[in-house]
Amino acid sequence: MSTSTPAVRASDWSPDQYLLFADARNRPVNDLLTFLRPDYSPRRIVDLGCGPGNSTALLAIRFPGASITGVDSSPAMISKARATLPEISFAEADLRTHKPPFGTDLLFANAVFQWLRRDERIPTIARLLRTLPQQREGGNESGGVLAFQMPDNYHEPSHRLIRETAASEGPWREFFEKLSGTGSVDKLGRDDIESFAEYYDALKPHCRAVETWNTTYVHVLDGPREIVEWAKGTGLQPFLNALPADGVAREAFLAEYQRRLEKEYPPTGDGKVLLMYPRRFVVAFR
Repeated sequence: MSTSTPAVRASDWSPDQYLLFADARNRPVNDLLTFLRPDYSPRRIVDLGCGPGNSTALLAIRFPGASITGVDSSPAMISKARATLPEISFAEADLRTHKPPFGTDLLFANAVFQWLRRDERIPTIARLLRTLPQQREGGNESGGVLAFQMPDNYHEPSHRLIRETAASEGPWREFFEKLSGTGSVDKLGRDDIESFAEYYDALKPHCRAVETWNTTYVHVLDGPREIVEWAKGTGLQPFLNALPADGVAREAFLAEYQRRLEKEYPPTGDGKVLLMYPRRFVVAFR
């Protein structure tokens, strides 16, 4: 779930924070796996941006006979994955330059490509797709598969308010402007993802078929504070890494972000809030 090219120079990611909502984060992983036909049986799998190994564990359950490698740029995530799944190989890697091992026939990526900048995201995905074996006409061997999903929530209040809060006046502002070097906080967070057509047109020349769709998940949370905790594991991370860990600016920033969330996420009849979370799915068959 992390790369070495996130939207900001991150110190590292927190596996424990990320896994606070493990069940909800695993839902799109299971949905992506379900899309692959029941008799599909890859021999060598690379889990790109494996994070703490939650997606890797689900891959191992679905494909028990496959050789699986998990890669991620975060040392903390890799350490957690190795401790949780000692029987699986894990390595630190940069997605922009990573070369999957020869014979890899499934590249699986759960919530990682959104961290690449727009000018490198699709070229990186297309390059990785081209490393997979092609299906030979008249042959018995099937081609490789690239399957990935990523958040498509750039314009959702939960993530829009991070940027708006960061750009507002407060003790956090000077830290963000200093790090961005431009006077703008826009580049501290991740870029919006591309359209369906852009993915199709970029990948289809290199494969037999491309399937793509969006699913909006509705997560029932206890309140705006839980949205903050969710975002601290992902979208807030680049911003929090720019602030002193134990400083006034960090606490003030989180408090202001939560205050704004309270206006956008009114309580349901039983006091919960509904976090809408759209995700983009793409499966390319080589």
